[in-house]
Amino acid sequence: MFDLDTFISEHVTKRAESMFLYDIDKSQELLKEKIGKKRVLVIGGAGSIGASYIKAILPFKPASLVVVDINENALAELTRDLRSAKGVLMPEEYIPYPMDFSSPVFRKMFTQRGGFDVVANFAAHKHVRSEKDIYSIEALFRNNVFHVKDLLDLLRGYPPEEYFCVSTDKAANPANIMGASKRIMEDVIFGYSEAFPVKTARFANVAFSNGSLPAGFLARIAKQQPLSAPSNIKRYFVSPKESGQICMMACMLGGNREIFFPKLEEEQMMPFDAIAEKLLQEYGYEALHCSSDREAIEQAEALKKGSKQYPVHFSMSDTSGEKEYEEFYTEAEIVDMGRFRSLGVITGKGVPDKKRGDEMCRMLSCAFDREKTTKEEIVRILQDYLPGFGHIERGKSLDGKM
Repeated sequence: MFDLDTFISEHVTKRAESMFLYDIDKSQELLKEKIGKKRVLVIGGAGSIGASYIKAILPFKPASLVVVDINENALAELTRDLRSAKGVLMPEEYIPYPMDFSSPVFRKMFTQRGGFDVVANFAAHKHVRSEKDIYSIEALFRNNVFHVKDLLDLLRGYPPEEYFCVSTDKAANPANIMGASKRIMEDVIFGYSEAFPVKTARFANVAFSNGSLPAGFLARIAKQQPLSAPSNIKRYFVSPKESGQICMMACMLGGNREIFFPKLEEEQMMPFDAIAEKLLQEYGYEALHCSSDREAIEQAEALKKGSKQYPVHFSMSDTSGEKEYEEFYTEAEIVDMGRFRSLGVITGKGVPDKKRGDEMCRMLSCAFDREKTTKEEIVRILQDYLPGFGHIERGKSLDGKM
């Protein structure tokens, strides 16, 4: 029987166990102090990373856990998973809420509960494809920046002991609007760091996370549809379990305005097409290389007749915003590589100029309110705020590909 966790450890991360076990074991007492008997709120907790964060903190026995997510079905499955798994220590109070964290009902729930000791926010647009047009860009910024700012304004009245908000490696020298939104989000959250401790993490692709290309491979195989992947893109990968552990350590062990990232070497990068081929082998197939999406779709008909040649179309990446490489920090950032065995920490971040950030958000909001704002105008506003923003525009979105 195919086991996804085993496949990830053998063929993607190529680690038999989590790379963070040593640092977690070494920090047991501090983690117990930071999490034990605390009231914890996890926003976006039904997603891959949020759910993994929850599983990472539960052994340290929080007093209560409230999980908020707009995906009602995923929230129900998270609850079933937690309740069904052997050895999971559920707190006495566990409440999953299917609601939007920017909604009035969320604010009512939050204030009537008197806030929380620990708040971790995983609600985010994470795909580069989210910059396809002005409407998707506005939705991205509202979720990744504007709603985060509203949440932080709410937290001012109920300051938590720890606040964590997930970032991305794409925030380092961003080449796409999603990465730029996360880089701006870092400034926004750090702008509140004088009111309560604020931390974040930039990390690699989470192998087979919801909505990821590798997760799409599994869905395509289940439907006997062809696989498609870039042939020139390599990425760093962590397992779903590791993703939650990074966020837990950043949230609980990080200092104010610190950014955590995994210590991964360039040779640990994996190309997507190699993952696809390994996965097909696990399912007993041989990759049949096709020259186009159309040819691959036509060849997929043979799968219904029992063919063991599985059609794939691997091609050079030609869509907007796709970097050929990944990086976790820039030359201008101060990095502590000695504190942890498996994690680097970006330190020395000052409190950003909040007026400048507020003005940039105001300009974006005004631009979105106009009927004929273009993607190019948004990019110019972002470039004024992030002078090094090297947006890669190719006039083509991932939604135009298989």
